[in-house]
Parts: sequence; C-alpha cells; structure tokens
Amino acid sequence: MDAFTLPDFYLSHPARINPHLERSRVHTMDWARRMGMLDTPAPRGGPVWDEHSLAAMDYALMCAYTHPDCDGPALDLITDWYVWVFFFDDHFLELFKYSGDLAGAQGYLDGLERFMIAPDEEAPEPANPAEAGLHDLWQRTVPHMSDDWRRRFTLSTHNLMVESMWELDNINRHRVANPIEYIQMRRRVGGAPWSANLVEVAVGAEIPPQLAASRPVTVLVDTFADAVHLRNDLFSYQREVREEGENSNAVLVFERFFDCSTQEAAELVNDQLTSRLLQFEDTALVETPALLAERSVPLQEQAAVAAFAKGLQDWQAGGHEWHARSSRYMNEGATARSGGLQGPTGLGTSAGRPAFSSVEPGARRRARQHSQPLFPQVGQLECEPLYMPFPIRRSPHLDDARRYAVEWARNMGMTDSVPGTGSGTVWTEQEFIDLDLAYCASMIHADAEREQLYLSSDWLAWGTYGDDAYPKWFGATRNLEAAKLQDQRLPLFMPLEDEPVPEPANPIERGLADLWRRTAGPMTADSRRQFRAAVETMTSSWLWELHNQAQNRVPDPVDYIEMRRRTFGSDMTISLARLAHNEEVPEGIYRTRTLRELETAAQDYACFLNDLYSYQKEIEFEGEVHNMVLVVENFLGVGRETARDVVVDLARARMEQFEHILATGLDGLLDEWDLDDRARAVIVGHAAGLKEWMSGILEWHRACLRYKADYLRRKHAPDPRQGFSWGPTGLGTSAARIGKAAPSPAVGARS
Repeated sequence: MDAFTLPDFYLSHPARINPHLERSRVHTMDWARRMGMLDTPAPRGGPVWDEHSLAAMDYALMCAYTHPDCDGPALDLITDWYVWVFFFDDHFLELFKYSGDLAGAQGYLDGLERFMIAPDEEAPEPANPAEAGLHDLWQRTVPHMSDDWRRRFTLSTHNLMVESMWELDNINRHRVANPIEYIQMRRRVGGAPWSANLVEVAVGAEIPPQLAASRPVTVLVDTFADAVHLRNDLFSYQREVREEGENSNAVLVFERFFDCSTQEAAELVNDQLTSRLLQFEDTALVETPALLAERSVPLQEQAAVAAFAKGLQDWQAGGHEWHARSSRYMNEGATARSGGLQGPTGLGTSAGRPAFSSVEPGARRRARQHSQPLFPQVGQLECEPLYMPFPIRRSPHLDDARRYAVEWARNMGMTDSVPGTGSGTVWTEQEFIDLDLAYCASMIHADAEREQLYLSSDWLAWGTYGDDAYPKWFGATRNLEAAKLQDQRLPLFMPLEDEPVPEPANPIERGLADLWRRTAGPMTADSRRQFRAAVETMTSSWLWELHNQAQNRVPDPVDYIEMRRRTFGSDMTISLARLAHNEEVPEGIYRTRTLRELETAAQDYACFLNDLYSYQKEIEFEGEVHNMVLVVENFLGVGRETARDVVVDLARARMEQFEHILATGLDGLLDEWDLDDRARAVIVGHAAGLKEWMSGILEWHRACLRYKADYLRRKHAPDPRQGFSWGPTGLGTSAARIGKAAPSPAVGARS
C-alpha cells in the first residue's frame, strides 16, 4: 500500500519532448554497458543495475522531457551524465549506506574527486564504474565550456558527492534533520544545482560570470533546486523511506517536525513546492529583467540568461512528467491526475494537451501571499520561554559604552530630523537611550577592549538606524527609486584604496563613513573587499524588503529565512568576526558544511527570536510583512499563536542543530583540516563567539523597551502638536491622514 495519495501539483508550464529520444535510449544503454554499470555486483546480492532496470528507469526519457530543444549529441551527453549520477547514488547506497561504512565511503568519494581536473591535467586509471563514467564525461564536457563554468560545475559535483556523507551520518545516528537544515543541505546533496549547470550545456548558453553570484540568478538556481528536490521527495518517499530505510526526505522531515500524518506532511511539502515555483516565476519575470536593465547587460548576454531561465522551466515541467512515468517512483494514477499528461501523450502531441490545467494551487498560494491586511490589532505575542543553553557574560566597559553611544549617535545626526524626508526623526535621543544597543554589544563582545566595544555598539546603532530609516524614508511613499539611489551611494563611503569620499548627506552615510574608517582601515586589501561586499549585501536586502512591502507580498518561507540573515545584519556581523582572523586559518574552511551549518543555525535562532519579540511592533504598528511568525501564519493558514509555536519550535531545532554540530562535527573538522594550535583556537573561539552572540541577543530582547506593548503604545500615541489624530503610519495609509505630502527623501548628489 502506498504511504499517501499524491497531492495536486502546480503545473504552469507544459512539458515537451525531445525528438532524439530513441537515439539517446540506444546510446546510453551502450554507454552504461561500456562503463561497467550493468554488471557491478551489489553486496546484498545481484547487480546494482542490469539492462532491464536501467531501461525501466528510462533516464533518456527524463532527459528528453527536461531538455526538449537540444540536438542529438547534446542529448546523449546530458543523458549519460544523469545515468552516471543515478548510478553513483545507487552504488554508494549499496556499498555504504546499508553497512554504515564511513571510512570506506570517504575513500570512495576521494577517488572520484581525482577525476575533476583541468583540461590540461592527466587523470588516474578508473577503478570502478563510477570513476570510469565520471572520467569519460569530464573529458567530453569540460573542454567545451569556460573556466568559470568549470569552477561552478566542479563545486556542484563535489557537493552532490561529498555531502552524501551528511546523509550517511544521519542514517547512522537515526537522526532526521529539521526543515531548514534539510532544504539547505538537500540543495548540496540532491544535485539540482548540478542539473542547473548542465542546463547551460544543453541550451548552449552560459550565465555571464559577473551575474552568476547576483541575487536573481542565485534565486533562480535555488528555487529550481528546491522545487526539483521537493517533487522528487514526494514521488520517492515510498521507495526511499518505506523500502530503503533512508531518512533524507522532505515528507519524513515535515512529518516528524510537525508531528502530523504522512498525508498531511505530503500536502505541506507540496505547498512548499508550489511556493518555490512561484518564487521562481517572480524572480524570472520581475527581478531578473530589472537586473539586466540596471547593469546594461549586452543583448547577447541577456539572451543567454533568458535561455537559461527557460531551460530551468522546461526542466521543471519535464521532470514532473518523467517522475509520473518512471518505474523508480510511487506514481500510480499520476498520469491521470496531472494536467500536463491528459490527452494524447506520444511524440509531438503536447500541443493537443491543455497547457494550464493545474494552476489552481499556484493561484491559491499567490492570492494568500498578497492578501495580508495592514495594521491588524494583534496585541502582544507571548513567546517565553525560549530554549537557551548558553550563559550570559557582560563587558566591564558597559557604562562607558552607554555614555559613548549616545554621543556618537548624536554626532552622526541619528537623533535629528533629516531634511527632505518629511518624516521627522527616525529616533529621538530618548528612544536611542531606550534601545540600549551598548547593552547588547556588551554581551556579544564581553571580552572586547573599551574601544572595540565602542565600535561594536556603533555598528549595531548604524545597522538598526538604517533598518528603521529605509521604511520611514522610502517605504511609506513607495519611493523605491530614491531608495535605490541611496543604496548605490553607500559604497562611496567604503573606499577600498584612497578614493575620495563625498560629503555625507544623512546619518546613514555619515555613520558608515566613520565606521568604515575605524574598521576597514587596518584591514588588508582583500579583507576590505570582502567586508564591503558583506555590508552591501545587508543594505541591498533592505531594498528587497521595500519591494515586498510595495506589493503587499508576504515572502515565501525559504526566501524569507535566507534574506532575513541579511536584513538582520547577521551575515555582516559574522563576516567581520571571520575577517579579524582571516590570515590565521586556511582559506575555504568557513565554506565547509560544518561551519556553514553552524553559522546559519545561529543566525536563524537570532532572527527568529527577534521576530517573536517584534511581532506586535512590526505587524500592528508598522504594517510590516517581514516577520517569521507572519510568514508561517500566511503559509500554513493558521492563527498567530499556532504560528508562534511553530517559530519557537524552529528556533529550538536550530539551537539543537547548533549543539549537535558542536558535539559531533567540530573536532572532526579540525582534524580533517590538520589545523595548528593557533588556527584551532580561532575556530573554537569563533564557535564560542556564536554562543555569546545568541545568548546576548536573547537577553537584550528580554530587557529592551523597544518591543514592550506599553512602550509601543506610548511611542505611537497621537502627538497634539501635529494637528491630527493618530492613525496608521505605514505603507498605503497616507490617504487616511491629514497633513502635507512628504517630498522625496534627500540622498545627496550622485558622485
């Protein structure tokens, strides 16, 4: 009996099929035979694959559906790549997942790594079919692509192979990941970013190097990857979880986390799949064209990006069609229920099938995202107790830092009105004192010298001021162009060499210029570039918030979590901590799974606790849509108390993951990288710093007046000097207030 009934999928794009299908079926069977994949014995008896099983899985059909427009030789090559990756997955499972042989698994993966080489390097002799296949494919593919593509593809291939160890370790520990960890890791181990690289091969168009790391392109790849993996998990649950005993499947992850039935978990996974597909569409149709226009990208490169996005869309449609047909998956009745499969299904018949017969799940989800009421009376959201296993320490320089912080904010103009904004002050001096950001700094940097603590307090003040000022200056008037101009000016105040710095036009620019001089001045040139990029990432994320606010769009949960790390400033804060010891640890260690997961777990915990404490402030008094409680409310269609409980559980899950990594992964990482005592101390200190960062932020939220209901009511009470009664003050409410229209904010002349 099947574990659940497949849900109704969102299918907005019709699948098409490549006319070279039969050619590739013949070619790939012969290729797999020549590589030795059809007679490799499995430890439990019989071969891993034989001709019958490979024919039934029909990877040529998958590739014909997912790459409908490429020519015959290109389809052969793409199909061979997929035969190789599925053979690797099954072979690895047979050899190591059942036995739990971690040492053998690592040796197997190390052997494969030797074949991902530059075109002018010589590979060793293959020792098994997986190595033989990778060696052959590498020689047939890499010489025809750019060095930039090769670097990206090498990383994707490395991730999907090496991160199999994460799955194996969880199986051995009988551990099921939390939902955030799972989606984040599934991208690396599931292989869809690798598939996106192969889309570039199939469509004959590479992503321009200068755009590869931009938000629109990375979101296109990430949403594509998440949708591919979530769909695969729905179809493969029966085989992977019920028959093979795996625990790396989103349905199982949701089932355990939400403590619900398998059917309910499957519906939730499908809802997340739908949400990611909508995010893909928004990014492809709105964010990507805007990026191309802003950067004046040449037409040929614009065409390459468009071909890539269309290739990803074709992959989604074709991937669904193949999952509905392959013997590898639970798909009984899928062809009858899938709109894209109704009617004739043979070669060349796609035009006779309804193209948009399964759009209802997407329409429902999109309607809910854009129907959030503004300024609902939600009241205080009780959120104690939050799980916190780490103690609090405070700097002995706290009192000095408090006195200094007020003076610095005053000198930067943060407690004054900004000419041209028409919005009064962002903070009064008393409101800044009530914020008590020096108290937060004293706990997250308890061992800092006095001047270092001053600097930490000032960065907190600057980031918080900017986060408050952007919606006040630009959000209420929907002046997104002015916000963009402001954001474009900020790098001018972060010179990399001796470039002249313009005269600051407002407190954000003045504060950044001062902080940059004090922070980046002593850095190396490379560290300075990295840190400026981290600051720019944070400030550009404020524009993302303004765009969502203008559309009254509650973000997709995954996009929200990933962008929240930026808007909260945690990416920038952690980057600064790393750069302080940049020359003492090996390059690349912070990109390892262990440290990346450690850091993002800590970031999410801090972001979630902030959203829990700030819920009333943001939703009731500011008309915000960027709050994890609200995002969960909107996504699940539940009340705020239920959403709050989900967010509390997510915060605990991320903290428990942080503890799990400290207990089981950190020592192994230090040994694997063979670090000396100094480098070990840096990494261990970095982990200790994250503990104090989380505990300090929690204590600050508990003590700070900023989020207290009485304080909020006083702060937003009517001001008799204004000549009108208090009313809503956020986006879209200006018509309800009597007063003079605000002019466009002044951001200074462009230099």
